[in-house]
Amino acid sequence: MLAEERREVLLRLIERRGSVKVTDVAEEMGVSAVTVRQDVRDLAGRGLVVRVHGGAMSPGAARAADVAGPAAARPAAGQGDVLGLIVPPGGYYYPEIIRGVQDAARAHGVRVVLAVSGETLTDNQEQVRRLIAAGVDGLLLMPRAGLEPAEVAEEWLAGLDVPVVLVDRRVGGQAGRLERVASDHAHGAGLAVRHLAGLGHGLIALVARAESPNTPLIREGYAAACRALGLPEGPEYAIDPADGAAPAEWFEEFVEVVEAGGVRAALVHNDLDAVALIGFLQARGLRVPEDLAIVTYDDEVAELGDVPLTAVAPPKRAVGAWAVDLMRRRIAEPAAPLAELLLRPELRVRDSCGASSGPRRRV
Repeated sequence: MLAEERREVLLRLIERRGSVKVTDVAEEMGVSAVTVRQDVRDLAGRGLVVRVHGGAMSPGAARAADVAGPAAARPAAGQGDVLGLIVPPGGYYYPEIIRGVQDAARAHGVRVVLAVSGETLTDNQEQVRRLIAAGVDGLLLMPRAGLEPAEVAEEWLAGLDVPVVLVDRRVGGQAGRLERVASDHAHGAGLAVRHLAGLGHGLIALVARAESPNTPLIREGYAAACRALGLPEGPEYAIDPADGAAPAEWFEEFVEVVEAGGVRAALVHNDLDAVALIGFLQARGLRVPEDLAIVTYDDEVAELGDVPLTAVAPPKRAVGAWAVDLMRRRIAEPAAPLAELLLRPELRVRDSCGASSGPRRRV
């Protein structure tokens, strides 16, 4: 059946019944829900039907139900989409991305339905199933870190009948038609290394959260920048809350190396850990940046510490906004080329960096 023939059948169904659900029509016509949603958008754009959550109504039925309001107030073509947003639980990193999604959705008349990522792939499959059953037009996903096996998750997501945009996550070999918008964390780590190297530091340590989904990319960017600058890779210290150690134990080995003069500069992921590290350094009579120059990664609270921290700032809110825009383009043009957008972080220089100098000075 050609597209125009299918839309004529859909229009007759809506006129006869007054309203339809996308999922019901898709099953009756033997096509995907994505196809029916696109047909509804086309008919709504011509003013022949009124889009509602999960389906469509005839203009007469909409007026009778007082759903659409006056014609001038009806959503323009491209407005009225409903997007499912699944985010990890907790953490201070994700609210800015969510705010970016909210701002863009509000600006374009898009509704967002929020869900929290589950512990397992099965949990997430159930959440996605519920969102699709509720009639979302597309999914914006930030799966929980460590959701394994990643290839299986990607293959499953790529087979859904609604478009999917991964938000601040990698896309792998099984991505299929998955798209993504993310901060270029490798580039951000490179900014930090180049800044510290420019201050004369020839050995830069990496202190990073073991469980963060961004750590592998930060590590890659850090190593690539060291190679490009002809610097040796410095020691790496993993912060792993899952190992049951107290915060003091996470930093003990690193602080001892700093105290001995073995390391004079570090990239620390994230801000809260960098602030905590400064406290342990000060307790040992060491100062920032005189004894250790620090660039932190995230810039959520970096400027609020006792020592305002130079920080790499991923464009989190912009990531959320671009994810909405990319999804809107995908919904409007299903055959458009697939996109993978990387937004570059910026370096915000404050007081926590200093040029490499002579002997350490005690507090």
